[in-house]
Amino acid sequence: MRILFLRHAEPDYEHDSLTEKGNREALFLAKRIKKEFPQIKQFYCSPLGRAKKTASYTLKEFDQEAIVFPWLREFDASIHRPDDNNNMHICWDWMPADVNDHPDLYSPSRFDKEPILQESDFKAKYDEVINGFDRILEHHGYQRDGTMYRVISSNHDTIAIFSHFGVSSIMISHLMNTSPYSIWQNAIALPSSLTEFISEERQQGRALFRMNQFSSISHLEEMNEEASFSGRFCECFDDKTRH
Repeated sequence: MRILFLRHAEPDYEHDSLTEKGNREALFLAKRIKKEFPQIKQFYCSPLGRAKKTASYTLKEFDQEAIVFPWLREFDASIHRPDDNNNMHICWDWMPADVNDHPDLYSPSRFDKEPILQESDFKAKYDEVINGFDRILEHHGYQRDGTMYRVISSNHDTIAIFSHFGVSSIMISHLMNTSPYSIWQNAIALPSSLTEFISEERQQGRALFRMNQFSSISHLEEMNEEASFSGRFCECFDDKTRH
C-alpha cells in the first residue's frame, strides 16, 4: 500500500486560499500525480480552503471527490511558549533553544508528557489525529498493532491525503514511531510537496510503512517554478526573511 501526503500549495493565509503562484504549483502537482500515480483508490482532504483548493486540481484530473475529515485541518493546539508566556502560540512553533532546554520533546514515549503540553489541549487533539489516521489505514486493510500494522487485507492501493505541514508531521511521525517534534523542528515539507510511504510486509500479516520520498517538488523543478519560502525561517539571523 502507498500513502501520499500532499501539503497545500503556496498559501494566501488571509483568505485561506492560494496565491497566484500557489495555483500554478497545485496545477503542476496535479499533472505529476496523474502521471506517476494514475490509480488512486481514495483521496482525503483537510476542510481548510488552501488544502481544498490545492486538491481541486488533482481531483479534476481524476474526476473524483475527496473525503473531508475535520481532524485533517492544520494542527492548532496552542501553548504558552517559554519565550512568550503571556500569549498563546501554535504548539509546534517553538524557538530551537527552548526545545533544546526540553529534550523530552524529542522522546517518542515522553514528548506528550512535557508539562507545557499537558497544560494545553495538545493531547486530545494529537489523539484525534492519530486515531483518525489509523482508522483510515484500517479501512484500507492495515490495523495498528504496537509499532507496526497487522495486515487485514494485503493490497497495492494508493491513497492521497491533502493537508498541512503541522498535521501531516503528526501522521508521518506516527508511521515512523517518533516524536512529531523531530519533524517539526528538523524538517520542512515545502508547499505543494509530495511525501510518499510504501508498506513492507516482510513477514506475512505484519507490515510497516517506510518513507520513499520526502517533500519532493520535482513537479516545480520540471517547470522551472521556484519553491515557495512559506513555512521556512531565515537561513542567517541578519537575513530579512522570516524569523
